[in-house]
Amino acid sequence: MVTFGTTPLRFTPNTMSVSLERIADFLATVPLFRELDRASVRGFAELTREQKFAKNSVIVSEGDPGDALYVVRSGEVKVLLIAEDGREVILDVLGVGDHFGELSLIDGRPRSAHVVATQPSGLLVLRRADFRRQVEQSPLVAWGLMVELSRRLRQADGTIGSLILLDVPGRVAKVLLEHAGPGEPAVLVKQLTHQTISQMIGASRETVSRAMAEFQEKGLISVQRRLVTIIDRTALQARSRPRL
Repeated sequence: MVTFGTTPLRFTPNTMSVSLERIADFLATVPLFRELDRASVRGFAELTREQKFAKNSVIVSEGDPGDALYVVRSGEVKVLLIAEDGREVILDVLGVGDHFGELSLIDGRPRSAHVVATQPSGLLVLRRADFRRQVEQSPLVAWGLMVELSRRLRQADGTIGSLILLDVPGRVAKVLLEHAGPGEPAVLVKQLTHQTISQMIGASRETVSRAMAEFQEKGLISVQRRLVTIIDRTALQARSRPRL
């Protein structure tokens, strides 16, 4: 069953079979499921349902029950905290193939952050109880979950360190590198506005804009129609390290 908002759409058996195979094909590209055989991936695909969210829709709120894993199938979402004065702190921006809610699969505790769609988005939802039952048949996915949690922990350590040790241009450089594709020149895999970057690093939009302009003047990056390309990765990496 595919769910658009609150309206479920029902398919004929043939259509459902095609849809299920497409979901399995997609899940096979997600790191969490990549090491599983086809039958195991299909087992997880059978347990998912898809939900569609309009731009700016709240997908989950901080404090909501932690009862599911979400995988971004289309669009983009942001994970954020909201201060009492209304300021937003963006913890991450997630695109196709990314997922959130891993912690809830383990401890079932309430959500630790809000998640909001920044574009019209489609998400696959896998309930905690279904996931745990399926893991018993496909234990490899538990290892994939631990690898992903380790990556997130390292990322959090890096973010904390950058907030303490780096100036604003250094933090901007780190964000650009974290969201860049492979090779050189490298295009950012996600379009990050100056406002989004400022909310990710705890700085003003104006300060981020000055840092971006500095990187352009020095030939580290180029920006055309909001598309950021890293020209000199080595120099940008040097700028993302603490200055002694």
